[in-house]
Amino acid sequence: MISRLHERYRKDAMPALSKRFGYTNTMAVPRLQKITVNIGLGEASQNVKLLDVAVQELGQITGQKPVITRAKKSIANFKIRKGMPIGCMVTLRGERMYEFLDRLANIVLPRVRDFKGLPGNSFDGRGNYTLGLKDQLVFPEIDYTRVDKIKGMNITLTTSARSDEEGRELLKLLGVPLRP
Repeated sequence: MISRLHERYRKDAMPALSKRFGYTNTMAVPRLQKITVNIGLGEASQNVKLLDVAVQELGQITGQKPVITRAKKSIANFKIRKGMPIGCMVTLRGERMYEFLDRLANIVLPRVRDFKGLPGNSFDGRGNYTLGLKDQLVFPEIDYTRVDKIKGMNITLTTSARSDEEGRELLKLLGVPLRP
């Protein structure tokens, strides 16, 4: 079964992008490739139980089991050794990716306090967009009574766009609330 947002991309966004940027081949039209959700927990080096809770919450939010990320090198000031677990991440592709983006744009972001749209300057130069959320409580899947510590997360939307302008137009057509 195809998700609502994927259908919207095929019916509305692809023809609009082809017309705007002059693509003759449908395979050249920018598309969403993956969404990466990352929670970094530096405090997990002292308390491993924090990481278990973060993994469980990220699994609830995305509907997919997270991978535990480990430190690449030792940092003495932060009391981190190489190989210590310091966070977790999920990479969403296909229909799960479209379902997550649909929930993010239509349910989660409007629940953020004083939300006036996402900043338009968080593109990386290649059409990919990264946003940060300060707490996980904006997701309706999280039970407010069971949260012991508020954790932030980074969400990266990776596109096949060649420029920021193409990526911005793609995300706008998919319903992501970007400020001008």
